[in-house]
Amino acid sequence: MGSSPGIGRSKRAHFLRAALPCLMLTAFEGAPAGAQSLTPDLFNPNRGGFASPETLPTRRTAGVPQAPSDALPTLPDPNDPRRRQQPPAAPRAGQGSTNPVPTYGLPAANGASGSGYDSLNRKRQQPKLYPGQPKPKRPVGPGSKVAPATPERTLAPPRIAPPPSETAHRTPVPPAMAGNVPGQPLRRRLKLDEDPFGAVGDYAGSFLIKGGLELSTGYDTNPARLNKPVGSPAYVVAPDLLVVSDWERHALVADLRGSFSGYTNNMPATINGFPSPSPVEVDRPDFTGHVDGRVDVTRDFKLTSQLRLRLATDNPGSPNVQAGLQKYPVYAAYGATVGFDQTFNRFQVAAGATVDRTAYTDSKLTDGSTSANTDRDFNQYGGVGRFSYDLKPGLKPFVEIQGDTRVHDQAADRNGYFRDSNGGYAKVGSSFEFSRILTGEISVGYSARNYVDPRLSQLSGFLTTGSLIWNASGLTTVKFFTDTQIAETTIPGSSGVLVRTYSAEVDHDFRRWLTAVGKFTYGTLDYQNQNRNDKTYSLESNLIYKLNRNIWIKGTLRHDILDSNVAGASSSGTVVVLGVRLQN
Repeated sequence: MGSSPGIGRSKRAHFLRAALPCLMLTAFEGAPAGAQSLTPDLFNPNRGGFASPETLPTRRTAGVPQAPSDALPTLPDPNDPRRRQQPPAAPRAGQGSTNPVPTYGLPAANGASGSGYDSLNRKRQQPKLYPGQPKPKRPVGPGSKVAPATPERTLAPPRIAPPPSETAHRTPVPPAMAGNVPGQPLRRRLKLDEDPFGAVGDYAGSFLIKGGLELSTGYDTNPARLNKPVGSPAYVVAPDLLVVSDWERHALVADLRGSFSGYTNNMPATINGFPSPSPVEVDRPDFTGHVDGRVDVTRDFKLTSQLRLRLATDNPGSPNVQAGLQKYPVYAAYGATVGFDQTFNRFQVAAGATVDRTAYTDSKLTDGSTSANTDRDFNQYGGVGRFSYDLKPGLKPFVEIQGDTRVHDQAADRNGYFRDSNGGYAKVGSSFEFSRILTGEISVGYSARNYVDPRLSQLSGFLTTGSLIWNASGLTTVKFFTDTQIAETTIPGSSGVLVRTYSAEVDHDFRRWLTAVGKFTYGTLDYQNQNRNDKTYSLESNLIYKLNRNIWIKGTLRHDILDSNVAGASSSGTVVVLGVRLQN
């Protein structure tokens, strides 16, 4: 069946439309048509491979040198006879028909183990843990938690250097004690013991009690500190007791320390026909004790109190010692302080009222008689106030003012002088604490005392007080102390004695169980209106061997010098003592 007339005419029209342009192009083209030949330039990837360099729009102009990279490379001619003469390259090792192709280098992800980086993205093998074993920490890397910039602060002082015992060889510890057993619960870390050979003490209720006893024996070349030395074997008994409360609020501390120095030889009763300036028996007791209490009423308001006691004798070689004594008279200075401590943000106020009494025993003379010392007994009433400001952590400046009145039991002393007086001091200073390396307190001021008797002039002078502790290293500590006091005297016409003391001490641990202590003390005694100035020097060295926490062995060597501007008052002496300390 043929197509309809309309459809046939449409097909013929389309054919004529396409054929007419072709016939016209054939008529106008005079040259014969030819197919495109295959040339090397057809597959040349370089610039100018499909068109002549002369017709390129980016061709170089005259005078511009052509770069080597712009030059068209020349392809090798396959019909070159020289190429046919070159022998073929020998096959590489392992590329024969019988040998496989070798592999050079390491394959991908080789050596990644089960937890390292794997470039093939294979699943890592997780370690197997025992039941209860803590999971190991992830290694530090991208995504790990940033470590804090500053270490965590603790109440304990920072350790300047590790002790030698930490790096020394140690006996192996069982894994159960070391905490290395898998699945074992973590043990609580013990507090760092700053003194591994110190007394541990015992608890009685909520009080920690530490006690000790030192027994020493040796020789003193001049126990009476005479101008012409007279030596004697010596022994020392020194007990001490420390009681500290362990309460969340309030506090109570008792610190009691004493000693008794005994000598087997007696001193001469007369020297060159005159009574000796020293007693025949030079045994001397010495005790210092105080009990401090604090009641925390609120966080910023506290009530403070103190009870104190001092038992001692006049120092050997002092002009206050009577001539012709059988033994030293003992005096007791005891008193109390009641006050408060109030804090206003950074500002702190501390004040207290003081009451003290000093009483002497009667003097026993070599002829068997006694001499009363009631003229030296007196009561002291006073008060002290301190104002401090916490300027910044570790630095706290303060101002301290003190005043007192001394009233003697007898209006006039044995020489007819009225020694009742009023006095006090004012000083400024600061307490500081620099990274626990340098801690302490130091101040300077002025002290003065006025007497009732017009014949006794005002006793005044510049005063310094301080206590510094420098932790030079983990094994070496340097201490410095200074103090100024106004003491009473029995010298006729003298208002009193201005006593200044300066002391430096160095402690070094060769080992934690072997400690050496060196101490130097310098003091001045200025007797007012008497033109007498005494200077004292003391050089002391100690070596302490700590067997354990309960037993120490201690050796002491000390040399004392008294240099006076009064003829016949200077003296010197050397003490050598070896003893043992028992403590708990």
